[in-house]
Amino acid sequence: QVQLVESGGGLVQAGGSLRLSCAASGKIFAINAMGWYRQAPGKQRELVATIAAGGSTNYADSVKGRFTISRDIPKNTVYLQMNSLKPEDTAVYYCKSEAFGYWGQGTQVTVSS
Repeated sequence: QVQLVESGGGLVQAGGSLRLSCAASGKIFAINAMGWYRQAPGKQRELVATIAAGGSTNYADSVKGRFTISRDIPKNTVYLQMNSLKPEDTAVYYCKSEAFGYWGQGTQVTVSS
């Protein structure tokens, strides 16, 4: 069964940090291209960060220098380290298998001012 399960969301004050995890199972492997997206209330889902099969990374301008995407291939897990969080980072965060097009169920991140 193919699954992507996110965890690590929560409520944090502005300036704080969170680390999101996305555990892959089934035929999805973290060695393939993976991405993190987010969707705030009333807004479209947007790209946050991606990591390619070769390891190169890409970030939205709004999170550059604050967020870091990484992966642990033996654990089949992708991470999103989020530092210096801002209220505008509040959203549901989703991971996606870029290679296979599967989405996780999302995890809520709320940043209070």
